[in-house]
Amino acid sequence: MKMRIEKDSMGELDVPEEALYGAQTQRAINNFPISGEALPDAFIRSLILIKAAAARANETLKCLSPEIAKAIQDACNELLNDDNFMRHFPVDVFQTGSGTSSNMNANEVIATLASVYHGAPVNPNDHVNYGQSSNDVIPSAIHVSATLELTGHLLPALVHLRQTIIEKGDSLKGFTKTGRTHLMDAMPVRLDQTFHAWAAQLQDNIDNLMYLESKTTQLAQGGTAVGTGINAHPEFAALFARELSDLTKVTFTQGENFFALIGSQDTAVALSGQLKAVAVTYMKIANDLRWMNSGPLAGLGEISLQALQPGSSIMPGKVNPVIPEATAMVAAQVIGNDAAITIGGQSGNFELNVMLPMIAKNLLNSIKLLANSGQLLADNAIATLSVNEDKLNEALHRNPILVTALNPIIGYAKAAEIAKKAYKEGRPVVDVAEENTDLSREELLVLLDPAKLTHGGL
Repeated sequence: MKMRIEKDSMGELDVPEEALYGAQTQRAINNFPISGEALPDAFIRSLILIKAAAARANETLKCLSPEIAKAIQDACNELLNDDNFMRHFPVDVFQTGSGTSSNMNANEVIATLASVYHGAPVNPNDHVNYGQSSNDVIPSAIHVSATLELTGHLLPALVHLRQTIIEKGDSLKGFTKTGRTHLMDAMPVRLDQTFHAWAAQLQDNIDNLMYLESKTTQLAQGGTAVGTGINAHPEFAALFARELSDLTKVTFTQGENFFALIGSQDTAVALSGQLKAVAVTYMKIANDLRWMNSGPLAGLGEISLQALQPGSSIMPGKVNPVIPEATAMVAAQVIGNDAAITIGGQSGNFELNVMLPMIAKNLLNSIKLLANSGQLLADNAIATLSVNEDKLNEALHRNPILVTALNPIIGYAKAAEIAKKAYKEGRPVVDVAEENTDLSREELLVLLDPAKLTHGGL
């Protein structure tokens, strides 16, 4: 590989001749051969947007010449329109905790391209990074990337999943099944009630995420090194937020307290906690689907999920619930990501949190996994499942727990006696109740009608 000599404040070193980045990026490549994994492209894209918005703001404030500001913006646009732009951003996730290496990576790449547009040198620090610090850029990029991924991917996926569940539930209103608590037979429920419960869980998650989005749109940009705003124009933060809002079509605002936004990552921790709640909801839905689909002969067999692929390399004809299983693994990963983010959030030492790249990576990973799996769960599991009505009815009328409906009439003790006898003898509860109460069969058929019992009341 042909190399060139680059220098920074620490001296000279070799950099690949074709690389757009410079000395500080190369030092990071040399220093952190840890995971081989760069920060997510959504984060780097947000970093580039921040540089473009900063150039626009600094031009308006006469801190950068119009020519240099335009060159920086042109460079940012070139990167944002390059499907392969991530080749210029190789710095490992596990780097300096402030993310300075990634900030300088962006500064150097943009400066190299901007110098071509400008026809004269554009400096990574003095021009591209003007009025900024890694300490406000990286926290801002976390908020910006999380906001854009929420609005662009996760929230639409959750809305789609919820709507798919509601529509499927509405179509299954006529099906009544044995309810289960502790995995044991309980009072009957309708399938639409089961599905609408999932939809309600998702709506709560959507509401909570939308509230947290109002927090992620508040930015640390303008606080610079420690929150005081040193070396940034007094009007920079507000103008920057307006410029970024114009670029993204999402409303961002200047943070109320730069010290809090730079010294902590409480919003990211809260968002991760809510993503964990989404994961828990996904796990509930996935497990319910797996149980209802179990069998087809020795399990519950109440529904049949769409057959997507052979389920065994040795057992011909076996088909597994692959989408719910994949969803459950996503849920486990998101819960694990949240644990790492929680520890990262504890690492706010005085005026700076020093686990920012790891927080960014895990937060965006959780959003991506939940968005993608939610779409698949909706389209390839919920929308396409079918109901095995014969299997539902097989145990429904024989369920001894139906006797619960007679409690107000014959009392708990008598009802328990009937339930135990029906279970022991393997007989429908209506037959045993007819023999052991003064109620007529016609009355019992009305009182013990499973579909009627799903409406509750006395």
